[in-house]
Amino acid sequence: MSIFTSIIIIGLLISISAVISSAEISLAGARKMKLQALANEGNERAKEVLALQSSPGRFITVVQIGLNMVAILAGVIGESTLTPFFEQLFTPYMSAKMAQNCGSWLSFILVTTSFILLADLIPKRIAMSYPEPTSLRTVRIMQVSIFLLKPIVWVLDSIANGFFKLFHISTVREENLTSEDIVALVGAGAKAGVVKEQEQYLIENIFDMQERTVTSSMTTRESIVFLERHFTREQVITTIKNNPHPKVLICDQNVDNILGYVDTHNLLTYYLQSEDTSLVDPTLLRKVLFIPDTLSLYEVLEIFKSAGDDFAVIVNEYALVVGIITLKDVMNIVMGELVSNEEEQIVRRNENSWLIDGATPLEDVMRALDIDSFPHHENYETIAGFMMYSLRKIPKKTDFVLYDRYKFEIIDTDNFKIDQLMVSLREDVLEPNKPNQ
Repeated sequence: MSIFTSIIIIGLLISISAVISSAEISLAGARKMKLQALANEGNERAKEVLALQSSPGRFITVVQIGLNMVAILAGVIGESTLTPFFEQLFTPYMSAKMAQNCGSWLSFILVTTSFILLADLIPKRIAMSYPEPTSLRTVRIMQVSIFLLKPIVWVLDSIANGFFKLFHISTVREENLTSEDIVALVGAGAKAGVVKEQEQYLIENIFDMQERTVTSSMTTRESIVFLERHFTREQVITTIKNNPHPKVLICDQNVDNILGYVDTHNLLTYYLQSEDTSLVDPTLLRKVLFIPDTLSLYEVLEIFKSAGDDFAVIVNEYALVVGIITLKDVMNIVMGELVSNEEEQIVRRNENSWLIDGATPLEDVMRALDIDSFPHHENYETIAGFMMYSLRKIPKKTDFVLYDRYKFEIIDTDNFKIDQLMVSLREDVLEPNKPNQ
């Protein structure tokens, strides 16, 4: 065999190996969601790739057979043709034995380097960058190879499957996406400029609704505005004037004895028509929707949808009222700062400190301060709850807790309630960042 023929054959073997290598990486790395979308549009090759991915044993076996056969054949050709050629080149300049050794090593280095570079590194990097397009182009080649090598594939695949069964190793490829995976994908899309910052914010908040309980967004018991059933017209108007809410509870003596609720617009309209309007008038009083305090915000949204209401009273396991929630409260979690005009609960004072309202939900604090979790977070809902749980006493001003990289210090209280905290980076965290004197 001439040296020219050998080079052509080795080049052909490199091309075959390159196709097999790119097929291996692309078929293994092609994303199922993109392939499924193409398959739904009628792309037959995408369906074939999905079928191979569901049973990867066959194409992996073909890949290994192909790569090893090509590499061995190239080594044989290189040794039988290139080595004598290089030996003849070196013979005039050195001894015959040394010329033979140099020729053998040079042919080995050239063939190996060519295969590593042209048949492995370059095609695999291309396949990793464009897994779906590459897999669509190479899937038919792999199917033909599987068909031609079917007996060998069947034997080797059966042996491999027996090994996996013996050691109880699953070979089924699972691609179950979790909410954390989707949030991570959206975050990567936002960094790449594919997803807008507002879209990322909305998507993360929607998943956040499944984790947050209703108590994290409710109007707490002490802040509930209600009308006592025997209030006079003047008392009602004064209360509504000072607390302009669209809906107000009607109670008998205290907030735990709820009779119903009224739309303040309708109530004021009734007062314009008659001064003797009763707060418990059946045409005015509406039935209250009660929900337990263990529900997630997503479940509350579903209840509002099924009940056709947008206002609910939250009760605990002792049937005591702990707060109220409206559809607007739930949607504010989704829209958040994009539409809310309310005073911010977390205000950044400077690079290293924040002012945080005591009623701020833990999820908002975790997001603002980049904290993964709070200890025993199932025992409280707000940052004030974290402080009380950590202090193990009734809190007072200047009490503080050190957690993660931060110092949480109480700076304002109202009786036993924590109104505001100062959160700052701990000194031991700041110390390494100080410039050398």
